[in-house]
Amino acid sequence: MIVTYPFSAVVGLDDLKLALALNAVSPRVGGVLVRGEKGTAKSTIVRALAAQLPSVDVVAGCRFACDPAAPDPGCPDGPHEAGPAGARRPAALVELPVGASEDRLVGSLDMERALTEGVKAFEPGLLAAAHRGVLYVDEVNLLHDHLVDLLLDAAALGTCYVERESVSVRHAARFLLVGTMNPEEGELRPQLLDRFGLTVEVRASRDPDERAEVVRRRLAFDAAPEEFAARWAAEEAALAERIARARARVPGVRLPDARLRQIAAVCAAFEVDGLRADLVTANAAIAHAAWHGRDEVTTEDVRAAARLSLPHRRRRDPFDAPGLDESLLDELLDQTDDVPPDDTPDDPTDDPTDDGPGLPPSGPPQDGPGPAGEPGPGRAESDTAQPPTGDSRDNTQDGTHQDRAHHDGTHQDSPRQDKAGESGGEVAVVAAPYRVPLLEVPGIGEGVAGRRSRSRTAHGRATGSRRPSGRVRDLHLTATVLAAAPHQAARGRTGPGLVLRDDDLREVVREGREGNLVLFVVDASGSMAARKRMTAVKTAVLSLLLDAYQRRDKVGLVTFRGAGAETALPPTSSVEAGAARLRSLPTGGRTPLAAGLVRAAEVLRVERLRDPARRPLLVLVTDGRATAGGDVDRAAALLAGTASVVVDCESGPVRLGLAVRLASRLRARLVPLDAMADLGSVVRDHRKAV
Repeated sequence: MIVTYPFSAVVGLDDLKLALALNAVSPRVGGVLVRGEKGTAKSTIVRALAAQLPSVDVVAGCRFACDPAAPDPGCPDGPHEAGPAGARRPAALVELPVGASEDRLVGSLDMERALTEGVKAFEPGLLAAAHRGVLYVDEVNLLHDHLVDLLLDAAALGTCYVERESVSVRHAARFLLVGTMNPEEGELRPQLLDRFGLTVEVRASRDPDERAEVVRRRLAFDAAPEEFAARWAAEEAALAERIARARARVPGVRLPDARLRQIAAVCAAFEVDGLRADLVTANAAIAHAAWHGRDEVTTEDVRAAARLSLPHRRRRDPFDAPGLDESLLDELLDQTDDVPPDDTPDDPTDDPTDDGPGLPPSGPPQDGPGPAGEPGPGRAESDTAQPPTGDSRDNTQDGTHQDRAHHDGTHQDSPRQDKAGESGGEVAVVAAPYRVPLLEVPGIGEGVAGRRSRSRTAHGRATGSRRPSGRVRDLHLTATVLAAAPHQAARGRTGPGLVLRDDDLREVVREGREGNLVLFVVDASGSMAARKRMTAVKTAVLSLLLDAYQRRDKVGLVTFRGAGAETALPPTSSVEAGAARLRSLPTGGRTPLAAGLVRAAEVLRVERLRDPARRPLLVLVTDGRATAGGDVDRAAALLAGTASVVVDCESGPVRLGLAVRLASRLRARLVPLDAMADLGSVVRDHRKAV
C-alpha cells in the first residue's frame, strides 16, 4: 500500500495550503496555479490534499462517477435512476502527464469499430476519471496550448465534449484543477493564466531552522511511512472534517452588497481584464468565510481572496512578472469598507484568527510549541514562527513579496539605464520593444506545435491522407471510403453497407505551425558600444524575443566580447529569462566573432541531440568586425545548413560591408538594423536564401 505524505506535515507554504483548501471547499473558485522553483513540495502537497477530500458515492458500474443522488442525464453509461448509493470510493487524484495526447485527455471514439461493426464505442479519458476529484497537471506551462485550452474549457463548463466525425459525446467533468509550473521553463499565456482561479508563488524558505525541519520530517517519512502517517492521523482527520463542514456551510454564506461593491472596486482599481476576476474573488471570499465558520463575507475574506485571485491577472505585458501591491490593496479595502462596525454580528466565529467552531487547532502532534496566530489548513508548524494564513501582509514564508516580484518584471515602457553586469563593462539602455513580422525556417518540419514555421502537426488544415502506422487517431473518412470503394464487388457486398478492411483506413495529414529554437548570437564588443548602437541592438533583440514568446519558441542567447564567447542563456522556453539577461548584458572589449560562431554551433549541436524535432533559426546581430579569435570562414562552415538571419549593425557614411560578406558565408538573409521594424518584407521567404 502506498502511503501519502500527510498534508498537515508539510512545513509552511501557508498561502498554497489556503488556496488548495478554498478550492476543496468550493470548486467554483476555479482551481489553483502553483508557480515556484523546483523542489518546493508542490507535487507533494497536492497529492496530500487529495487524500483528505471526502469520499464520494458513485453509481455502480458507471465509468463517469455519476452521483447516485443526482445522476447526469446525459451520461454515456446512462440513463441512471436516482437512488441509494451503489458504491463509495475516495475522491480520485488524476495526474495529466506532459506528453499526453488529446485522445488521452478527453477520451476517444473507436472509429474502426464504428465503421466496421457499426458500434458507437467511446473510451473515457482523464477528464472523466477526474470527475468529482482532483486533476493535477505538473508542468502545465509545458503542455501544448490546445490541450490547455481543452482542459480549462472543461474546468470552466463542468462538461467535456468529444466530437469525432458524425458522433458526439458529452459527459460531466467537474474537478479541482491544480497546475504547477516553474517560471524558468516558460510562462503561460495571459489568456490561460486568467482561466485559473487562484495563483500562489512558492519558494523554499531561507530560514535554516525551517529548512532543517523540512528535511527532518522527510527523512522520518522515508524511513517509516506508516508510522509517520500515524503520528499525523489526528491532524489529517481534523482537516478532512473541517473541509466537510465548510462545504456544507458554503450554500448558506451571504455576500452582502457592500462586500460585492468592495470586490468590484478592487478589481477595477487594479485594472484587470474582463469580469472573471470579480467572479473568482467573490467565490473565493465566500469559500474563505465558510472555511472560517462564518455565515457572511467580511472585508478580511475579500482581502484573502484578492491576494490569491488578482496577482496573475495584472500582467499587462508578456515580460511582466505576476504580482500584487498589497499596500495598495489595503488602501483600497479601507476606502471601500463603508459598513459600520455595529452592523457586524458580534459572534466569536467572526474572528479571522479562529480556526472555526468546534475545530481543533492545527499543529504537529508533540512536535513542540507552534507560533501564535492562525495556522494554515491542517498546518504543521516548525519551531520557527509563521505568518497567519488568511491575512499575512507579506509572504515571508516564501521569502518573497509579491509586490516586489511585480516591480522586478523585466519589461519597461520607456528607455532606462540597466545596472552593470557582473562581468563588467558598460550596460546600454533598452527602449520599448516593437512588433516584428514573421521569420520562418524553410521547408516543412515535424516539431512541437507553435506559431512560426510550417509543420506537419496533429492540428491544422488537412492537406492529404496516409495509411496509419498504428491506431487511427484522426480518420480521413473520404479517403477511407475511396480506398474501399473499388473492392466492394470482390468482397461480395450485397447490401447498402460498405465492406471495410483494416488496410482501407486512412488518417488525415495536417499542416500547421511549429515552434522553433531561436538562437540569438549578439556582438557585445566595444565597436558596438562605441557608436552607441547597443540600445538599438538590444531593443531589436528584445522585440524578437517578444515575437518568440508569442510564437511558442524556445530561445537561447550567445554573446561574444573581449577574449571569447559565452552562452548567456541556454536554450529554454522561458523567454522572460532571455529578456532579463539581455537587459543586463554588458558591452566592451574586442570582437571574437569566430568564437561566437563556434559557440553557437556547439549549442545547436547539443540541442539537436536533446530535441531533434525542433528546427533552429540563428539570428546573428553584429557589424561583421572580427578583431580577435580564430578563422571566421572555418567557424561559419560549422553552421552550414542552419537557417540564419544576419542583422547588420554597421552604421555611418562609410561602411565596410563586413556583415554582407558574413551573410554570404552563412547563406543567410541580411537585414539592416534600421530596417528591423519591417523584417517580414526581407526574411519571410527563407527558401531563396538556403
